[in-house]
Amino acid sequence: MSETFSVWQARFETLRSNKIFESVVIAIIVVSALMIGAKTYDEASRFERWLVYLDVAVTVFFLVELLIRMAAERNLISFFKKGWNIFDFLIVTASLIPMDDSEMVLLARLLRIFRVLRLVSMIPELRLLLVALVKSIPRMGYVALLMFIIFYIYAAVGSFIFHSVDEQLWGNIALAMLTLFQVATFESWATAVLYPTMEHFPYAWIYFLTFIFLNAFIFLNMMIGIVLDVMQKESALIDLESGEGEAAEMQGLRSDVKALREQLDRMEAALAQSGSLPPVNSQPTDTPKTD
Repeated sequence: MSETFSVWQARFETLRSNKIFESVVIAIIVVSALMIGAKTYDEASRFERWLVYLDVAVTVFFLVELLIRMAAERNLISFFKKGWNIFDFLIVTASLIPMDDSEMVLLARLLRIFRVLRLVSMIPELRLLLVALVKSIPRMGYVALLMFIIFYIYAAVGSFIFHSVDEQLWGNIALAMLTLFQVATFESWATAVLYPTMEHFPYAWIYFLTFIFLNAFIFLNMMIGIVLDVMQKESALIDLESGEGEAAEMQGLRSDVKALREQLDRMEAALAQSGSLPPVNSQPTDTPKTD
């Protein structure tokens, strides 16, 4: 029984690591994403029944694919030790919520949207980007805090100086911060904010240019630098882990070759003792006679 299970487990493991199978899974995820987008059009109502059938087929495929990955593990507990496996398990389980009940239709559709995120778990490069982004958040938080302080100071100064220009833009510190956010995103900031302000305060450009310099050129580059630094460390860690895996595999091969050589030496020694095989280092005892 255990031998049969080991055979099937090895087959599932081979199927899971097959590149064609991975490509099929990625293609089904893309199809699922296109289905979600198609349902937002009114024309899709004509194909409502076919979309439902296709949604059921995609859900069943995801369930089978998840079961194959679980069966490929030597221990089921080890499957849930990986965060991406738990992520896929939750998404697939949420997709099993039926859409027949009118009260659950909206929830089921919202949960099916998250099936697109399975692309992240299937593509290693996307996993690297997401992990780097998540690990960058604590360090980016301090940069965001410093940005908020600069926003607050500039908003207070702007509300004190420019409140007579436009009450809707500089009436209080909250409105001033919203105005500065518009300036930081470069959304019509010159025509809507800068030029009307310079009509009353000709040197107001110093205020705006220093603010843009701090936010667009310094803080934004600091954010990018943090993400790139974390990505570089994660990439180096992945290379190190893969190198250790290859080293362990080579060490295992060397051990197998050494054991095989020892076994061959013992076989040769046993055959030599039985007389069936002459010793390897033995020299012929009879020499040809010379006249």
